[in-house]
Amino acid sequence: MAGKVFFSVSMSLDGFTAPESMDGILATPEQREQDPRLDRWVAQWRELHAWMLPLRFFRENLHLGDDGEEGRDNDIARQTYERTGAGIMGKRMFDLGERSWPEEPPFHTPVYVVTHQRRDPWKRPGGTTFHFIGDGIHRALEQARDAAGDRDVRIAGGADTILRFLNAGLIDEFTIAVSPVLFGAGSRLFDGIDASRIALEPVRSEPTARVTHLTYAVRPR
Repeated sequence: MAGKVFFSVSMSLDGFTAPESMDGILATPEQREQDPRLDRWVAQWRELHAWMLPLRFFRENLHLGDDGEEGRDNDIARQTYERTGAGIMGKRMFDLGERSWPEEPPFHTPVYVVTHQRRDPWKRPGGTTFHFIGDGIHRALEQARDAAGDRDVRIAGGADTILRFLNAGLIDEFTIAVSPVLFGAGSRLFDGIDASRIALEPVRSEPTARVTHLTYAVRPR
């Protein structure tokens, strides 16, 4: 039996899943001095994911140590990764990650990159292999489903890629960790959504000390 197609992201209270730019992550001290926005954007990203960064599972997954916080946030993060048999992401997310992920990326599954660029599969330590799919989201999902077996396929991001899958009717469920921060600008998750075709069914709402986890099933309208 095929698993679900889902996404799970952190989102600011005003609807953004990323700041205006992520260039600050790889910026040099000279670049940060010349453009103060770079530090601000990195600070926004850290605030958005502040609920996840101290978690025991997050630290274990990135080999940062075997300490860290436990509790419901940690359980949700672990369950998200354990249910995932394959991932899909867009080219912009991959380009940033290729330059910033550790040698062992934190996915540990096949990952299918939706792109127009031809490239051989890129195998990394720890079970992650990136496959580059140039013939659309349906083909990427077909291959991801085959790889995932009876586990789920996670649409990792970014917001534009998630939106393409939503508008195509390919998402079964999603969870948003709503962080108590405001961005004012950035990558808005539902900007361009075809609301005439999509209905949501609440599944659960779980507030924790740092965020509120909202889960919805997606239905055709």
